[in-house]
Amino acid sequence: MISWCAGILSSLLLLLAPLWAWAQQDGIFDEYRAMFGDDNPAVFVIDEGEELWFSKAGPNSTSLEGCDLGLGAGVVEGAYAQLPRYFADTDRVQDVESRLEHCMIELQGKTREEIHAKPYSLRGDLGTEMEALVAWLAEQSRGLAIAPGQAHPSERSSYELGEQLFYFRAGPHDFSCATCHGQSGKRIRLQSLPDLTAHEGAAEAYSSWPAYRISQGIVRTMGWRMRDCFRQQRMPELIMGSEAAVALQTYLAVNAAGATMAAPGLKR
Repeated sequence: MISWCAGILSSLLLLLAPLWAWAQQDGIFDEYRAMFGDDNPAVFVIDEGEELWFSKAGPNSTSLEGCDLGLGAGVVEGAYAQLPRYFADTDRVQDVESRLEHCMIELQGKTREEIHAKPYSLRGDLGTEMEALVAWLAEQSRGLAIAPGQAHPSERSSYELGEQLFYFRAGPHDFSCATCHGQSGKRIRLQSLPDLTAHEGAAEAYSSWPAYRISQGIVRTMGWRMRDCFRQQRMPELIMGSEAAVALQTYLAVNAAGATMAAPGLKR
């Protein structure tokens, strides 16, 4: 019986070997994405985000048109590409999600608890307000250069903190972000892992988020991606818009500076 099972297993391995070798080729998911052409389902989420930006909401029945993302109230073109950055009105470095949270509270009268109740959707959901807004804002920077702020001391401090967090090892597996993303030529199963410490790898990753995840049927933001990395490391949950979340995104954005924004992207 054991011999028969071993024979079946060997035959299966021989049949699957060519497929496995094909899947290991670099860029195979690029070919997969190319088959979609310009058909990115994120376009529907982008439309929703635009509608949400101009719609009156919250206790104040106000739209987000007066939200200052760093280029002036209501200016959205190119704003995403220049985040994270320092904002004098909050005396903080903020990413797109924490800045939207600020505007929702100050302009629309929403509460922090309400915004944080469910900023990211679960599998099978239709998506959240935050995800739709981020997708639309990212699309307003598509084709522009990534240029996060680094002139203010707080911006430089945020980058330094992000670098420290990137290499910080903790959790039951003693992992850090650098465990998977600290060198080139690595992969997990069929997934290639970009080196986020190098410009090329950081540019490839940062420029393509937010992205539509085909396997999940949802648009995911860079903030969600950071939080999911923490989950996979078995670290405490990364809070949306927290100093740590913003610092990690600052680290990636600065490493990717000069690259062209291509988000919303398309991921497996």
